[in-house]
Amino acid sequence: MADKKLWGGRFKEGTDKATDDFNSSISFDCRLYKQDIFGSIAHAEMLGAQGIIPVEEAVLITKTLSEILGDIEAGKVEFEVDAEDIHMNIEKILTARIGDPGKRLHTGRSRNDQVALDLRMYIIDENKSISKMLLDLETIIVKLSKKHQTTILPGYTHLQRAQPITFSHHLMAYFQMFRRDIERLEDSLSRTHFMPLGSGALAGTTYPLDRLSVAGKLGFPHITQNSLDAVSDRDFAIEFTFCLSMVMMHLSRFSEELILWSSMEFGFIEIDDAYSTGSSIMPQKKNPDVAELVRGKSGRVFGDLITLLTVMKGLPLAYNKDMQEDKSAVFDAIDTLKMCLPVFTKMLATMKVKKNAMLLAAKGGFTNATDVADYLVKKQIPFRDAHEIIGKMVLYCIKKDKAIDDLSMKEFKQFSKLIGKDIYNEISLKTCVEGRCLPGGPARSSVKAQITVAEAFLKCH
Repeated sequence: MADKKLWGGRFKEGTDKATDDFNSSISFDCRLYKQDIFGSIAHAEMLGAQGIIPVEEAVLITKTLSEILGDIEAGKVEFEVDAEDIHMNIEKILTARIGDPGKRLHTGRSRNDQVALDLRMYIIDENKSISKMLLDLETIIVKLSKKHQTTILPGYTHLQRAQPITFSHHLMAYFQMFRRDIERLEDSLSRTHFMPLGSGALAGTTYPLDRLSVAGKLGFPHITQNSLDAVSDRDFAIEFTFCLSMVMMHLSRFSEELILWSSMEFGFIEIDDAYSTGSSIMPQKKNPDVAELVRGKSGRVFGDLITLLTVMKGLPLAYNKDMQEDKSAVFDAIDTLKMCLPVFTKMLATMKVKKNAMLLAAKGGFTNATDVADYLVKKQIPFRDAHEIIGKMVLYCIKKDKAIDDLSMKEFKQFSKLIGKDIYNEISLKTCVEGRCLPGGPARSSVKAQITVAEAFLKCH
């Protein structure tokens, strides 16, 4: 029957059951129960303080809402599809418990500004939770970096060996990525911290609501400035999901390297058994499934971002039912990332680093070729000429199946009479790495400075 709906007064007939199922969002927005109740308590207290409803009724409402919260968390409440969403479910439970006073809770409020509030509060909570997980990952990266400041491996461009660096330097590149992710999340809070209650369905209300007091009770430093925008805006959700997409992109890149490094072709690391799986047919296999799943799940979070952008791209002001789809995408992005981060962090913390394999790889592939060119430049040969000379030297080494370090002085002299015995020290891998001591470089002194800054960042967070 229509009168069972809290909005049923205008309708002669009840909705079809299929419509109820299609229209209902309680199956997924039930997770907003805590934010919805906190928002309702703050709203009820304000209504009482403003004399919009009797103070004793406001007290009864807030007391009962707190009891409902406890019952939900104790698993004593079963939500109803017929009540559509978390907002109407809680209001229906409240009214069933205290009668007419419960019907006063919605005074001066719409589900439009209510859901905007709940989603903002939920995202603020999850933002902080995810930032904490990222800080845990960053802590592991710094710990590994401190341990591997002298572990040399080849740096790559185009997936070809390029120049020697340290494993510490490589890891600290990811520290910078995840630091930016943390800073992006923190910055996005400045645009999420706007309290929308009081905007009503789209045009506010004639009741003398104290929006600032509600904002203060809920920990919002600001209130929204336009009622139309307040109920129809999901920029904060899109921006948050974009931040999560960036985190997943960085996790995916890191996973890709762990997958490559753990292969026989690289052999730089071994992923712990706890984060690997085997083959149902090939007994020798040890597969990096955790890293592969993280890499794969990045596409899922990207899809959630595209969902939000697509839902919002053609909507006129103000609220439209399309916006019910926002929560599924946000929730899925959060759940996916929060599933990936802890297991990735543990996988990274427990992996075995094969220093010798890394060093051997750095010795091959002519990673010190640039340093030989720089050696000639220091002998006053123009860089472009030096570049050509060393290119020919590398070609010679390939034909002879030699590393540059293995060339005799006689062979070196074939390419330039300016090359002396000091060339051997100048192009040693250690010298190549330690010579790059500019801020941000791979030399131990530079990486140590990076780690110091990183530890200060972690400490202040």
